[in-house]
Amino acid sequence: MNKDIIISSIGSRVSKWGEGPIFWNDHLLYVDIEGHTLIRLNPESGDEEFWEMGERIGTVVPRMKGGFVCAGDSGIYAFDPVSGEKENLADPEGDKRPDNRFNDGKCDPSGRFWGGTISTVKKTGDANLYMLDAKGNLCLKVGGVTNSNGICWNADATIMYYIDTPTKKIMAYPFDNSLGSIIEPSLVADTGVLDLDGAPDGMTIDSEGMLWVAMCHGGMVVRINPNSGELLQRVDIPCVETTACAFGGHNLNRLFVTTGVHKSLNEAHAGKVFAIDGLEVGGVPSFAFEG
Repeated sequence: MNKDIIISSIGSRVSKWGEGPIFWNDHLLYVDIEGHTLIRLNPESGDEEFWEMGERIGTVVPRMKGGFVCAGDSGIYAFDPVSGEKENLADPEGDKRPDNRFNDGKCDPSGRFWGGTISTVKKTGDANLYMLDAKGNLCLKVGGVTNSNGICWNADATIMYYIDTPTKKIMAYPFDNSLGSIIEPSLVADTGVLDLDGAPDGMTIDSEGMLWVAMCHGGMVVRINPNSGELLQRVDIPCVETTACAFGGHNLNRLFVTTGVHKSLNEAHAGKVFAIDGLEVGGVPSFAFEG
């Protein structure tokens, strides 16, 4: 590991369960799922804005026409941070509440929103991954998952990488960006076989096409080569619940990591956002919802 790596906490918020980071317009957007809050943080100044959502919120993405698209207990919805108004866009698992809710999600290179659900009662195979397009059409894309989590795309938008956390596997789906379609996946890596503590949670991709994965309950983020499945790098974070990661900063060369508070451990920095500097690799721009 690069000896010049610096890990520091940023912002003042201590989240019960931070998640879903995405860098947009010089700010880091992320959520506190159990704290029911959407946060916008300026990593340079430390300025923060908070919106209480009145429900568990699993993820957030920017919207090209303004505002955000969020997903959580009540499904997928648009949120206007000025008025505080919500507009429901899709709610495919309303009949499964309170046992299911939306979890992680991101937009593909064409601006479609991919969001998945989690069975909070850990009912195996009872959750799903959906795609919402700009016209408002919702499509089931991957069924029979349990905890839909990290998702990202390679540079030429021919592969979608995806994690169903309890499997401990990162999968690669051949992706057609013109249609938003996927076909049968192949295995990228099994973090259990790699002997990594915890389970793979949130994920992003760097400018060299390598995957960065937060290991929930593992206190680390790892860099994995999706072509070989090889573990390239490990960066330890000073709290065990490392939930998700995203590149940002002026040159997209800072890796931001969200964390949560462990149920029983007393950790000084748990629930903070961490910035990792000195990785000698950067990220790629994020995508907003086109609808």
